Amino acid sequence: MDLDEVADRLYGLPPADFTAARTAEAAAAKESGQVRLAREIAALRKPTVSAAAVNRARREHPELLAELLSVGEGLRAAWAEGDADALAELTRRRGEVTGKLARLLRQGGLSGAAAMEADQTLDAAVVDEEAAGLVRLGRLVKPLSYSGFGGPSGLPSAGPGLGRTSARPRRATRSAEEVERERREAGERRARELAQAESDYQEWRDTLALAVQELDERSEKVARLEKKLAKARKKQNESHQRVEVARREERLARQRLEKAH
Repeated sequence: MDLDEVADRLYGLPPADFTAARTAEAAAAKESGQVRLAREIAALRKPTVSAAAVNRARREHPELLAELLSVGEGLRAAWAEGDADALAELTRRRGEVTGKLARLLRQGGLSGAAAMEADQTLDAAVVDEEAAGLVRLGRLVKPLSYSGFGGPSGLPSAGPGLGRTSARPRRATRSAEEVERERREAGERRARELAQAESDYQEWRDTLALAVQELDERSEKVARLEKKLAKARKKQNESHQRVEVARREERLARQRLEKAH
């Protein structure tokens, strides 16, 4: 057992199951004498809801995700070469694949904020090679995003204007980019805060559920033991009564014997 093997198992789980599974994996490593591995496993961070959804897509829909990442590679190359025809075709394919993945991700019951973060993560994987590698690995702990209007590699986000030249003056274009960037960054901050709050809530809810389960199990055990103890006390009282009866009868019998002499 190594860290990669364990991490791959853990990050394939729903967030609600992550904490308990991580604790079990760390305990198993420690029991087998792999103390360092146990510490490394315990340090693995629980994924946010949106990150877990993308991790799940990598496992449940690998062909579709691989197609999106392949489209991203093509888009980055076409953008660098200035190939407008390739950009148009790849943008169309990107929209189709992204739409399919978005529908599949939302089937898991993602909240609006988590769904938006998942979409941003897929966008980042399309425009940025490093982000694509992280998504392909399937061990995200938080959503990915790219800064700026054009993304980390200069490729604009998906939309009908991809590859087209704006007729507006350069100064006005920069201003629009700044407004769009600020709006996007504000939305991303709100989404991160909400997602972190949801993640914290779910983790403590999971912890509470485990604690309640443990309390219930031990309470049941105590109740069983108290029931056995009550039965044992009842039998003990019956034995005390028999001893008293036997003592009384023994004393009377001794008195009769003495009189007979």
